[in-house]
Amino acid sequence: MMFKAAAVQMCSGVDPARNAETMAELVREAALRGAGYVQTPEMTGAIQRDRSGLRSILRDEANDIVVRKAARLAGELAIYLHVGSTPIALADGKIANRGFLFGPDGAKICEYDKIHMFDVDLENGESWRESAAYHPGATARIADLPFGKLGFSICYDVRFPELFRQQAVAGAEIMSVPAAFTRQTGEAHWEILLRARAIENGLFVVAAAQGGTHEDGRETFGHSMIIDPWGRVLAQAGRTGEEIIIAEIDPLAVHTARAKIPNLKNARSFVLDEVIPAGKGGAAA
Repeated sequence: MMFKAAAVQMCSGVDPARNAETMAELVREAALRGAGYVQTPEMTGAIQRDRSGLRSILRDEANDIVVRKAARLAGELAIYLHVGSTPIALADGKIANRGFLFGPDGAKICEYDKIHMFDVDLENGESWRESAAYHPGATARIADLPFGKLGFSICYDVRFPELFRQQAVAGAEIMSVPAAFTRQTGEAHWEILLRARAIENGLFVVAAAQGGTHEDGRETFGHSMIIDPWGRVLAQAGRTGEEIIIAEIDPLAVHTARAKIPNLKNARSFVLDEVIPAGKGGAAA
């Protein structure tokens, strides 16, 4: 079942209501252009470096403005609408970096909480500690949709290939990678990581990104991408600003790619043996 997938690129600010309106405008345009599946980026609802400021504007899932608007949009436009993620207030005072998938009837199909926390120190002085504010997810998830099986990840998850491999082995044919990659890491690794995950698992990758300079001063890399199972870039956005990219997805291409290089079937279990030379304390042979 061929279908059109859209990745919506945004430059979200600190006001969830304004971001929700921007999301709605872009999603409507993507649907008008024929997209049956539309994905928005990580942190669609708010990008706010100041954690206390972020907490002050957050709501729980039932009252979140982005979640409620997305559900209405999906039903109104009769599309599968995937909010890549938006920050959700949790009862323990922490935040969930949570993605949502809504069906054409407006009902929530599933949610996914980002598993891997971006705790890094970059060469340009940027330091990030997501684990200080966010509660990591613990469940990988696949949605069995009419057009194919959709796997979930968010941003930093892309650096953990075992997450993608397990979902591919379980039948995922399309992987979502909504993101807010920093400019520095995006320039170095964004495209190569996405293409590698597509190639090594023989699946489509749809990656809606944040792009530009945000109200809180951070810079994100943009370059939203849709990639086929052979690693070819089908569509790509620019560096900054709001943009919609669309590509036609043929799930049969997944089976074709996996038949050509059946590495999912050819994988073997193995043991790891560490050899210590005699000069480093090991026994002589």
